[in-house]
Amino acid sequence: MSITLTENAARHVAANLQKRGKGVGLRLGIRRSGCSGFAYEVEYADAVRADDVEFESHGVRVVVGLTDLPYVEGTEIDYAREGLNAAFRFNNPNVRDSCGCGESFNV
Repeated sequence: MSITLTENAARHVAANLQKRGKGVGLRLGIRRSGCSGFAYEVEYADAVRADDVEFESHGVRVVVGLTDLPYVEGTEIDYAREGLNAAFRFNNPNVRDSCGCGESFNV
């Protein structure tokens, strides 16, 4: 399995990497949080670490640490704009439950 980006997400990440002037891609991780157990952590990756797994989608790299990979494997990341709000959206096949506010999930 892999981590994929939709075309919208890839365009957004590529544009922001170009604005930043540095970075190798998007880093996806998780942290313990919220009422359901985990929350996604998304940041720009400036380097690939020894314990990272790399994926490429629409010309943009996504890096995930080996310890986080079992929780996010198979996830598709989208970027959507709804009115004044814009955010990454995660289609993660491993999620069993999520909280009502949408901030956390359980696998």
